[in-house]
Amino acid sequence: MIETILKKNRSTRGFDETQKIDAETLKKWISYTRYCGSAANRQPLKYCILNEKNDVEGLLALTKWAAALPKEHLPKPHQHPVAFVVILQDTSISNGQFVMVDVGIAAQTILLSAVEEGYAGCMLGAFDSKKVQSYLNLKANLVPRLVIALGKGIENIQLVDCTDSNNYYRQDGVHYVPKRTMDELLIEKEK
Repeated sequence: MIETILKKNRSTRGFDETQKIDAETLKKWISYTRYCGSAANRQPLKYCILNEKNDVEGLLALTKWAAALPKEHLPKPHQHPVAFVVILQDTSISNGQFVMVDVGIAAQTILLSAVEEGYAGCMLGAFDSKKVQSYLNLKANLVPRLVIALGKGIENIQLVDCTDSNNYYRQDGVHYVPKRTMDELLIEKEK
């Protein structure tokens, strides 16, 4: 079960804009992050949901996508996400060095929850934090750390073993994601 969901959880950069995600569904996925580990149990993360078209398009303009595919200009017109979850660090709770570990755990939890219900998403770290903070009209202690784009994915994404490069690429309408083999991942203790 977990292997299937993990394999389906691919960074998706093309969405069916007719398939909306309501706020209650987004809140449910975020609620699962309450059960996740947090460094020193500080729980410094907060979340901002955007699922209205104008709000989504406004935030989309502040993000950059698919650095390895600059000629693609993703997401393409009429394939935009229908929702965003912005993960925020509340610096009044914690300004600790492990907050990005919390962010990763929370993001993966939200994405796995979305995939389980037939949706897809993409974690975005390429944005100007100050501009996003201003766009969302946030207090100074709420710092955007990661943006998650969400929607019904329309891309054909395939996992392949790494050969020469681990850069993702597109060929004949398929988005390929190279993954390192188990032989490359495992290191034996030296004797």
